[in-house]
Amino acid sequence: MSSLQEKLKETTDFIKKKGVSDVEFGLILGSGLGELADEIKDPQVISYNQIPHFPVSTVTGHAGQLVYGMLAGKKVLAMQGRFHYYEGYSMQTVTYPVRVMAALKAHSLIVTNAAGGVNPEFTPGDLMLIADHINFMGDNPLFGPNMDDLGPRFPDMSEAYHLNYRKKVKEVAKKQEITLKEGNYMAFSGPTYETPAEVRFARTAGADAVGMSTVPEVIVACHSGLNVLGISCITNLAAGMQKNLNHKEVVETTERVKVDFKTLVKETLKIL
Repeated sequence: MSSLQEKLKETTDFIKKKGVSDVEFGLILGSGLGELADEIKDPQVISYNQIPHFPVSTVTGHAGQLVYGMLAGKKVLAMQGRFHYYEGYSMQTVTYPVRVMAALKAHSLIVTNAAGGVNPEFTPGDLMLIADHINFMGDNPLFGPNMDDLGPRFPDMSEAYHLNYRKKVKEVAKKQEITLKEGNYMAFSGPTYETPAEVRFARTAGADAVGMSTVPEVIVACHSGLNVLGISCITNLAAGMQKNLNHKEVVETTERVKVDFKTLVKETLKIL
């Protein structure tokens, strides 16, 4: 058994002893979006700092805990706060929670994030269904020896974001009268916001939104055989498209759109 597999066993054994079992969906809730986990029924809450081999989130707006229970009729394990490459963690550490979700037999992952709008037709407060992504972080969580028990050496990324899930989300958005954009998410390493030149480059490369997360987690989810659904909250326009950028605006914008965001995720969960 590899050291990673040993760590996963220790982590999952600990989480199971806390009352977690039969996970269906993993949820990763980004900056300002963690409030969705407060609606989980009969929650089992586990702080990251209690969990063996788990890192600790250091970003404002991230509660730093796992929440397990029922949400919209599904058994979910939600991360209130994620880990980022720019915090100094390795890609393998950033994506460790996804490995844990897969080890707990989750079949799907819903990832959310706060992102900067690159598409000139986007406005702050828009929700964007992620159709595809561009990894511009300069690293990949699958670097190094591959463990065949966890996934294939060369995972197919042709449909990283599950097509049928995307169709279901669009159906829900239409029924609930929620404006939902769709586009490609481009990940930079951060922690600096992108320069205006980098934003122009991202737009030319085919990106509609930019951010500093999500892509590593989705890569590992695909490697692990999980179905993925991704939703971005466009919290600001990217550099060169508005006067200045700050994290306070990110949190304030997610607060403003949280009702639509929570409705979209919950109503989608019901029909998945």
